[in-house]
Amino acid sequence: MKSITIKGSKRESVGKKATKALRNAGQVPCVLYGGDAEPLHFTTEEISFQHLVYTPDVHTVVIELKSGEKYNAILQDIQFHPVTENILHVDFYEIFDDKHITMEIPIHTVGVARGVKNGGVLRYNLRRLKVRGLPGDLPDYIEADVTKLKIGQKLYVTAVDSEDYKVQHPENTVICQVRTSRNIVAIEDDEDDDVDPQDVPSTETDDVAAVKE
Repeated sequence: MKSITIKGSKRESVGKKATKALRNAGQVPCVLYGGDAEPLHFTTEEISFQHLVYTPDVHTVVIELKSGEKYNAILQDIQFHPVTENILHVDFYEIFDDKHITMEIPIHTVGVARGVKNGGVLRYNLRRLKVRGLPGDLPDYIEADVTKLKIGQKLYVTAVDSEDYKVQHPENTVICQVRTSRNIVAIEDDEDDDVDPQDVPSTETDDVAAVKE
């Protein structure tokens, strides 16, 4: 998984007045939790979060302080101003190479579903998948092959099982499904993907199990 470096400075004061002054100066108060030590309070510029927060991708973080200390972490929580949407506060959680963590990883679908070719519409139930594993084993994204999905079929989380991580959703959780479209819909022939919708009188809507390799 890709990593982003955030440079900051330790906070000398954590009072409300000091926090307000930091925000007025364009600084974001942050806290690093985890590990054996007490939570670490530090600040960084709001622009530091440009490639961490405002992106669909997921990254780990290297927190680099002016004192020379470095910490590997993940974003745990973030608070925004309800009006300006400026970042008010950020919590990080320290990670270690030999300790499992839980993260939400983006799902990237691969291929074009057979049901879509025949007039159906691919609907997403999940855009991210919560998984648990060692930091070094977690991918930037999880690929979900939808090629074999026909109209009425669903792709379950069991279709993206991996030895590198453990999915933290029930087995019957649906990633996506091919739904009947208001336009032309047709039954897909098992031997031919190029079915002409005009030649097929009926519609396939039976719900079946996840399509797996």
